[in-house]
Amino acid sequence: MLLSGKTELIVTTLLVISMNIKDYLEQKRIAVDRFLDDVSPPAATPPTTLHESMRYSLMAGGKRVRPILTIAAAEALGTTPPGLMAVACSLEFIHTYSLIHDDLPSMDNDDFRRGKPTNHKVYGEAMAILAGDALLTMAFDLCSRPDLMKGCDPVRQVRLIQELAYGSGNVGMVGGQVFDIQAENKDIDLPTLQNIHKHKTGMLMRAAVRMGAIAAGATDRQLDDMTGYAEDIGLAFQIADDVLNVTGTREELGKNPNTDAERGKKTYPTFYGVDGAKKLADDCVARAITRLSSFGPSADPLREIARYITSRKN
Repeated sequence: MLLSGKTELIVTTLLVISMNIKDYLEQKRIAVDRFLDDVSPPAATPPTTLHESMRYSLMAGGKRVRPILTIAAAEALGTTPPGLMAVACSLEFIHTYSLIHDDLPSMDNDDFRRGKPTNHKVYGEAMAILAGDALLTMAFDLCSRPDLMKGCDPVRQVRLIQELAYGSGNVGMVGGQVFDIQAENKDIDLPTLQNIHKHKTGMLMRAAVRMGAIAAGATDRQLDDMTGYAEDIGLAFQIADDVLNVTGTREELGKNPNTDAERGKKTYPTFYGVDGAKKLADDCVARAITRLSSFGPSADPLREIARYITSRKN
């Protein structure tokens, strides 16, 4: 079938954008991985088992969505502020620690993560807990090290550290994990599910975007717009995860599918069906992109990351 000139132009443009965001994500992922490798203690550093365990999970791959969001948020404001990579990577330390602990037998009891045996399957439960503890602590070390944060305004630096604590702690990600555990095998309603994921997934993504914006000196209005964007893509990300848990394969996901149903967890497909959940995620993405209307082309990576979130396969 021949395409009209206008349709062909639109398709070509979309393909170019798709290729560009893939290139952008890959370039940023490589830069993040390099920084993580540099700042993480070598495996040979005593206590060696602890550092082996930390690096096993931290360097196991992953999309690095949270640090890339931090970088993209700063770039949307037209700057690369001092200490940006340390601030961005602090979120990956937090995220990795949360995955190690999430996989433990006392929580989700997962055997695989990113296509590899989970941390506790390799190093034992005690070492996995300690590796998570160390990664959590190192996240705050990154944001407070004078050598990594040189040139950052001290008041702004304290604000960044507070954002990290707020997004990852008792009223953020950890609080969401508690809500999640308490909801297992219960007939929860939709508002309860939304509250779980607003905290468990959304708050760390919210922190990632806000930290990038704060580091770059965002105005109050810009920060509000970025926060709305982050909350929308955080929800879209979780809905997409729920859908992939139903539709994905072990090879695509790097872990076993259908684990939510096996644990008696209600998810967005439970309430909306797979197609309804996909539409809800797409609506979140459209709303997120609208939030960035006051930003110019420098925010295009943020816009394309929003679209990527619902098109990914893992």
